[in-house]
Amino acid sequence: MGPKKKKAAGGKKKKLSKAERLRIQREEEEKRLFEEEQARIRAELEEAARREKERIEREKRERLEAKDQERRGVELAELAILEESFLTASQCKNKFRALAKWEHYTGCDGSPDPMVRQEINTFMSLWKEDTNNDIFTVIEKGNRILDLIEKLEMCILDTPFHELSSKDVTQYHDTILQLQALLHHKYNEATEHLLKQASNYAESESGNMEVVIKKQNITLCVWANLKKNPKFRSMSFYDDQKKPCNGFDLPKPLAICDVAVRILHTHYDHVSPSQTYPKEPLTLDMPAQKPVTSESIVKVKATKSQVSPSRLDTRSKHSTGRSKSLTSVFTEEVKSSAVETENTKYAMNKSSLILQTVSRAHLSALFSPSVRELEPLEEFVVDLHQFMPVGGIYHFDALKLPPQAKHVKGWTMVEVLDTGLEICPYIAVCEENEDPSNLTVGITVRLLDNVIFFEEPLIARWNPEEKCWRTDDIGEVVYNMKEKEIAFKMNGFFTITLLQDAHLNMPYQSWELRPTGLDEASFCILTTFAEVQFDIKVNECMLASITTNEDSDLLAEIRGKWMTPLCLILAVKRAGMNIFPADFSPKYVSVNNKLLTAEVTTYQQMALVASAFAFSWSKWNLESGESNVVFRACEHLDQEPVKEENWALYMFSGQRAQRLQITEESEAFSNNIAEETEFHSTLYHLIKDASSEEGMARVSKTHYLFIDTVYQLLLATRVLTYS
Repeated sequence: MGPKKKKAAGGKKKKLSKAERLRIQREEEEKRLFEEEQARIRAELEEAARREKERIEREKRERLEAKDQERRGVELAELAILEESFLTASQCKNKFRALAKWEHYTGCDGSPDPMVRQEINTFMSLWKEDTNNDIFTVIEKGNRILDLIEKLEMCILDTPFHELSSKDVTQYHDTILQLQALLHHKYNEATEHLLKQASNYAESESGNMEVVIKKQNITLCVWANLKKNPKFRSMSFYDDQKKPCNGFDLPKPLAICDVAVRILHTHYDHVSPSQTYPKEPLTLDMPAQKPVTSESIVKVKATKSQVSPSRLDTRSKHSTGRSKSLTSVFTEEVKSSAVETENTKYAMNKSSLILQTVSRAHLSALFSPSVRELEPLEEFVVDLHQFMPVGGIYHFDALKLPPQAKHVKGWTMVEVLDTGLEICPYIAVCEENEDPSNLTVGITVRLLDNVIFFEEPLIARWNPEEKCWRTDDIGEVVYNMKEKEIAFKMNGFFTITLLQDAHLNMPYQSWELRPTGLDEASFCILTTFAEVQFDIKVNECMLASITTNEDSDLLAEIRGKWMTPLCLILAVKRAGMNIFPADFSPKYVSVNNKLLTAEVTTYQQMALVASAFAFSWSKWNLESGESNVVFRACEHLDQEPVKEENWALYMFSGQRAQRLQITEESEAFSNNIAEETEFHSTLYHLIKDASSEEGMARVSKTHYLFIDTVYQLLLATRVLTYS
């Protein structure tokens, strides 16, 4: 055993006495109480400082609110004069429509006025009786029909409620349906006329008829089984430039029959149920505002001097015939003795301004979403509120081949049947142990070059009995999006279309409206799949560019062409680039709900200053609640991109505008007003405070048609809600 370890000196802990323990406890308790007292004092000081800060902020806000209330009537009256731009633009567009009707009347070009029932009925009756069914003549006249349909559609969509009665809307809609039916009937007659001469178009190799006609609005492919050779069951069509069009695979039972196949690809859609628009004006509930007093009317006269004489002269010319301007409405309100009545009148006049200056198409998209509920659909039925046809309609038909001419001893004999174009009914019924590929119908469709598909489209067939698109009886789909071809099998011959999700590009990632000169601006929207830029010049706008990750040279047919806002919207939607919400869009898109008053009023006042001020998306718009919209803005008088440090944050409720203290990089949202700024009743006056003399001079010279065009695009895209 080793030596024992010595105990360390002091190894035993000395036991504290009771007095020492009490002393230590007392010291610790005193320390704790001291710290608590210090913490309490700090908390009281911090609370006092916070309350003092809140008091100062509250008093400051109350002073600013009181100042805002004092000048509210003056600002609203001044804004009312500026808002006459929208009414003037509406009057001007009405004159343009009247002038177009007069020019058509004096032009005497033989084409009917589609809005005059007698003229359009005579035109349709004469074409029905016309026996000239040459396909090229029908195509040429069909283009005139399409022009007439477009005129009627534009008249319905672009005319405000008070200028077009519900009776007229019903009449125009019925005329559109009749013109569509007549056009398709004439294409059937032209197809029958071609098939009666099928032997004249026989190909040397197969001996069968092969015809391809590719024009601006249609692509027609016709094949007739003249030789009945079962080896020739597949057919691929090529146009005059040897570019592939469409193709088909004939089922085995039809390979030896007197049958013809037609693929009529109309680049338009006359099959889907037409969109309906409200026939009566919708009710827009506007909150009551402080009435305008006679003192305000007197004060606001001074603001007229800020508007250039040329602008006032131009406005007065186009305002002739207006029954009542907003200024006279305000004057009438002053005569009213009851403040409550004046509030109601102001709200009604604000609502009336919107209803009179916005088209039927915009109003239906703005005010309908929460009114109607969608009925549940059956399985395989396509929801046309969620999906939209893109690239037109493919009419795929098996037709009975009419008797062909026979040459006997110098005579040409042909059996004449008065049956019209007859459909050859065919449904694939597969029995046990039978190969389905011998019975199903194959088709290869070629996509148009002037449309965009952001993903593989949904294929649907038309059900004429149920009046809907269905996705059943279609299978074995092979997508070749790079070559713009899709091949698939069907259980029969159907009318088909390709559908795309209408809300693929919603909500938007960001947006920016930037002036590029007097009465000129650039409007950019960034979506998940593409960046779209519209250029605006006075009363026209154009698609300047559309860029995706894969291609920057898209939609060449409409890119760079100046159009009216509504024409551009319809053209871009038809091309598959939908960034224009509809009435039921909130059911399919996660939207940033905002009160309609705040949203629409913001668009109006943004448009008023769009010649000199840039506006942009802000992330804080998601945090500001339904009653307020938040965006970035700054004065911008050159054509260069806006510098990041120039932006400031603004908040507007439709009744009060303020500049925010926070920035886009702040950690949390706050509605505190920025230093050295004030509340205003209008966004226009708040921006006016931040502008230079040069900026306001440009605003005062802005053309009312430019203001209206910007307003229409903002309403159509609804960037404050769908971003």
